Amino acid sequence: MKKPLRLQDPYLDRERETYANPLPSREFILQVLTAQGVPVRGEGLVELLDIGEEELDFFHRRLRAMERDGQIMRNRKNALCIVDKLDLIKGRVEGHADGFGFLAPDDGSSDLFLSPKEMRQVLHGDIVMARESGMDRRGRREGRIVEVLERANRRVIGRLLVEHGIYMGVAENKRINQDILIPAGADMGAAPGQVIIMEIIEQPSRHAQPIGRVVEVLGNYTDPGMEIDIALRKYDLPRIFPEEVNTLSSKLPKKVRKMDLKGREDIRHLPLVTIDGETARDFDDAVYCEKQGRGYRLLVAIADVSHYVQPEDALDKEALLRGNSIYFPRRVIPMLPEALSNGLCSLNPQVDRLCMACDMIVSASGAIKSYRFYPTVIFSHARLTYTEVADMLAHPEGRIAKQHGALLPHLQQLHRLFNVLLKARAKRGAIDFETIETQMVFNDQGKIERIVPVQRNDAHRLIEECMLAANVCASDYLQTHGHPALYRIHEGPTAEKLENLRQFLNEFGLGLSGGDDPHAKDYAKLLAKIKDRPDAQLLQTVMLRSLQQAVYSPENTGHFGLAYESYTHFTSPIRRYPDLLIHRAIKTVLQGKKPHTGGWAELGVRCSMTERRADEATRSVENWLKAYFMQDKLGESFYGTISGVTGFGVFVALDDIYAEGLVHITDLGNDYFHFDPAKYQLLGERSARRFRLGDRLHVKVMRVDLETARVDFALAADLSAPSVGTAPSPRRAAERQPAAGKGAKRKTALAKKSKEKAAPEKARRATVKKTAKQKTAAGRKRNKA
Repeated sequence: MKKPLRLQDPYLDRERETYANPLPSREFILQVLTAQGVPVRGEGLVELLDIGEEELDFFHRRLRAMERDGQIMRNRKNALCIVDKLDLIKGRVEGHADGFGFLAPDDGSSDLFLSPKEMRQVLHGDIVMARESGMDRRGRREGRIVEVLERANRRVIGRLLVEHGIYMGVAENKRINQDILIPAGADMGAAPGQVIIMEIIEQPSRHAQPIGRVVEVLGNYTDPGMEIDIALRKYDLPRIFPEEVNTLSSKLPKKVRKMDLKGREDIRHLPLVTIDGETARDFDDAVYCEKQGRGYRLLVAIADVSHYVQPEDALDKEALLRGNSIYFPRRVIPMLPEALSNGLCSLNPQVDRLCMACDMIVSASGAIKSYRFYPTVIFSHARLTYTEVADMLAHPEGRIAKQHGALLPHLQQLHRLFNVLLKARAKRGAIDFETIETQMVFNDQGKIERIVPVQRNDAHRLIEECMLAANVCASDYLQTHGHPALYRIHEGPTAEKLENLRQFLNEFGLGLSGGDDPHAKDYAKLLAKIKDRPDAQLLQTVMLRSLQQAVYSPENTGHFGLAYESYTHFTSPIRRYPDLLIHRAIKTVLQGKKPHTGGWAELGVRCSMTERRADEATRSVENWLKAYFMQDKLGESFYGTISGVTGFGVFVALDDIYAEGLVHITDLGNDYFHFDPAKYQLLGERSARRFRLGDRLHVKVMRVDLETARVDFALAADLSAPSVGTAPSPRRAAERQPAAGKGAKRKTALAKKSKEKAAPEKARRATVKKTAKQKTAAGRKRNKA
């Protein structure tokens, strides 16, 4: 007798292991639908698979999940269809402020352009099924939305707007282009212009706008700290710890107990110290160095967060959700509750703390000869700052050095080791891009008073090299023992970016060695070659933009920028979830346990996403604060450097102020300007005036828009700034120099006459050249490697 169709499911045993009353598997449902050869109505499928009355609810849930995941969909007659047979494309909608959008397909194929008409029925982030409908006038694939599978926006932050008595919410996220209608009585008494949280009660359709109701009134746009409250909600950042997390953290001990020391090496006698910024409150790492033979012993102790945060507990789940701590100006959103991040796990001075130690022996040439990982207990002997350590090293007889006299010899050994590691870094060929980090100084109202550069000193670089060494050892340890890990990978330039870089360098008579597969050392050689050139900042910026973004992945492809074949993050488990995973993996190896092998790829994607999300959120807050800072500078003129070139204008970073704004293409002059992305320039068709990345400009502040955090500049009447106008190509500049002989005497006389007049301008240019190398960077550099 033939088995019933349902019992022919090849995945039946798997379903039985998972469910007490197993349903037909997804794979078998697809197999049955395929065998039918035509779309099948739901009741027909129920009959085919002999689904009982008591199973109907669960079976329909499975079908809805398959619809949501883009495996099946219903046609106009409500029959179930296999998506793969409909030539449909599943993907995520990416909205644009101008009303159009794109569909980013899940299969990684090229995006589909979505017209404003198509975008009317969806919001940014929605998951949809679409069909390719042709090509638009620019040659891009164009799509038509067939079905919305999943709505991404349940709550939206924005401002309340009233027009002709109609209330609506304008989303803060400009990728959500549609206004959200607010029915009468659903505004919670918010005043026009106030910041509100809206709950969408009706999603958009082809024929109707979204409708929402106000569920929270945050306040006025310029209230202190509002920019951070907006960013937290705009980027959907977890900001309040759930009750179960607070309950669990409250049960943790307030200090290290005797029972916690079991199985740990006691190194409390060693004078380890923490070295961080003045405002730091969570201390992940402590260091110690001593001379050992011709080489050195370097000990890096990292907070043992994994002792307190166990896999799958409430603390762990929340840490994974957050992914990392987020450092806004004047406010931190921690990955872990304060009881851990600033208390029990933080390596505060003069208290016992549990750590994972990386104990290394480094040769006189900077090579790590051996290393050992072990759980330990330490006693930090001091909380030092970068400024203090730099002062102690520069002035060993000074006041600060005398205050820490017992620690000074160890810090000096650490500095000697740093110089050794620095030489090894240069030999390895790691890339060192010169940047200037900035810090915002705030007034009592929480707004920027001034922006100042933060100069990196030897203490910064010393700690960075120690952390790099420990991270490399962690990566090598797990790779040697065959344990899965999340590597910090940074791939080299793509073929297209490499070709564009070489074309750009060729304009300057320069070349990048390494052929089709350059090494970091090739970049480092070129950086060394150009460092004294007046256009070094321009060349360095273009080289930096040719590289890809670093991400987390279980597939080790090396770290191009640092010139490491294998690299991971081990040194910041208080504020980065990948580091916590690495600690657990190292402990698994030390304890001889079976490694956890599943889910690493998903973890890599998740942690890379939360890192990018944090970067975008902090950048949006900084941009708004800078826009607010520029409000009282309307009409003032400044010198600056072109920091970005687009088809609609150039972005200019101002000297000394460290703020950025846009000179729109219509303000560059009465001409047709053409954008050349390969040369990072806009070129005037008639005037041949060129505006290129790195060029100097004299601009006037024309407009500040707090709503978009945008600052608009116009060219100042005085266009005397260097590099503006019709400068010849760098390669041919020499050919256009005045020749000796006829006319040379007259030119020499003119030059002599104007020399005194030009002297002040020359001095000014020398000053601004020093500040041309600017880049606002959030957080410590060592946290981003």
